[in-house]
Amino acid sequence: MVSVSNNKPTIIRTERGLTIAGTRTTLYDVMDYLTAEYPPKFIRCLFDLTEDRINAALSYIEENRAEIQAEYQLVLREAKEIQHYWE
Repeated sequence: MVSVSNNKPTIIRTERGLTIAGTRTTLYDVMDYLTAEYPPKFIRCLFDLTEDRINAALSYIEENRAEIQAEYQLVLREAKEIQHYWE
């Protein structure tokens, strides 16, 4: 996990998946906006994240691109299946 200077992890795995510690924001939420090519500053403001938290999330995504992309595709597929079920 990514940590800041106080050695607390900033990216943690919860029941919702990879999450920015201290928030309910998942890396998949961030990926939605990165995929749509929104700038990091917009994403930071949208989710009310600190500069350290958004930087940790972006660094984690970049350093673990293959793993994150695979999990993100799974999340998108599951969301689509749920949407189809309820339609």
